[in-house]
Amino acid sequence: MTLVLLTALGVGGATVIGAIIGFVFKNITHKFSDVVLSFAAGIMLSAAVFGLIEPSFAHGENKFGLGIGLLVTVAGIFVGALCLNLTDKLVPHLHRLAGADIEAHDNRDLSKILLFVLAIAIHNLPEGIAAGVGFGSDNTGEALVIAGGIALQNIPEGMIIIGPMLAAGISKKRTLICAIGTGLVEVIGTLIGYFAVSVAEIILPFALAFAGGTMLYIISDEMIPETHHDGGRATTYSLLIGFVFMLAMDILLG
Repeated sequence: MTLVLLTALGVGGATVIGAIIGFVFKNITHKFSDVVLSFAAGIMLSAAVFGLIEPSFAHGENKFGLGIGLLVTVAGIFVGALCLNLTDKLVPHLHRLAGADIEAHDNRDLSKILLFVLAIAIHNLPEGIAAGVGFGSDNTGEALVIAGGIALQNIPEGMIIIGPMLAAGISKKRTLICAIGTGLVEVIGTLIGYFAVSVAEIILPFALAFAGGTMLYIISDEMIPETHHDGGRATTYSLLIGFVFMLAMDILLG
């Protein structure tokens, strides 16, 4: 339990680390941020497949048999993706807000900027759940790598919320509080995911696939499109490096 709590704090704290970097290094290029985010996308893609979806099927096959186990995994993937899709309909899409409002310079855009921060916070919840569910598979090393990939992609997220909030006249103190708030959502999500599979182990196959589905949705809908704005081919190779890195870690730790 101590390890899970420390991991939850680490995953959520990565957003705060990104925010601090945003305070200190205000001129970090968008291309550099894209390369880091793409590397994290590669890690998350590999983690979703080998750390969540594959174990989901293995556990489901053991509990329910081949056919039902496969159906449970497929259902979990699509339910996870649909939950994120529903979230996108309820909250303005991250890309629309980031693209339109990231350069806001007056208080008239304040509400939109805060909505952008809220959207990041809401999207952090399923990421935290994915990190927590990973510990339910009893492979601690794999769970830590999954959490590490999620934490890594939280760093550029924390960086991008600083500039527009400061430009809109929000104080540094309140900006940092908002960043901490988005990270706290991820801590809560991690604990929810862990306790859910601990209390009801029978839901583990579905929960693992659900977490994998949310990660696949985030990678495809949010991370990959975002990284190809300015990153060019560097982001493609960065994603491949992240994927291979996670694959190697999965084999070595497995």
